[in-house]
Amino acid sequence: MHFTESSIKGLYEISPRIFTDERGLFFESFNQKLFEERGLPTNFVQDNQSFSVKGTLRGLHFQHHPHAQGKLVRVITGKVLDVVVDMRPNSPTFGQHERFILDGQSQRMIFVPEGFAHGFLALEDSILSYKCTQLYHKASESGIIWNDPQLNISWEIRNPIVSEKDRLLPRFHSLIESLGVN
Repeated sequence: MHFTESSIKGLYEISPRIFTDERGLFFESFNQKLFEERGLPTNFVQDNQSFSVKGTLRGLHFQHHPHAQGKLVRVITGKVLDVVVDMRPNSPTFGQHERFILDGQSQRMIFVPEGFAHGFLALEDSILSYKCTQLYHKASESGIIWNDPQLNISWEIRNPIVSEKDRLLPRFHSLIESLGVN
């Protein structure tokens, strides 16, 4: 596995070593020792999987402390534009985002630390899988509206398929004000 830290500290893109032959392919999707060597969490307690039709946008989601989730995200089949927003108030990159293309061909993954909002747009019909460091906690769930003008995320789509719940998420500045962050 090759780990590349993004411009946002703690956010990694991970490229597995893929072995292929006439039978197909094989790769490690997680290796505890390699994660420990980089100081990344290894205690994943919940695995989630979703299927999204092309044009579906999910997010931007996160859970509040003390139930914040770190996530190891990968696409099993298909292709997504994955977006992560730094929600750590004391971070020099607070409010900044990174975009990644994840697909079933390259099997690249991202490790999203606790304190980040996460969302994705299905560029093809896609199955996404992610391991979480905390269990889902309904009372702690939150999010930011996908098209927030302050975040200015280029999703490269005008009218995505968005759930009613995600259409009602607050804007970044409203969320930050409600949390008492300056």
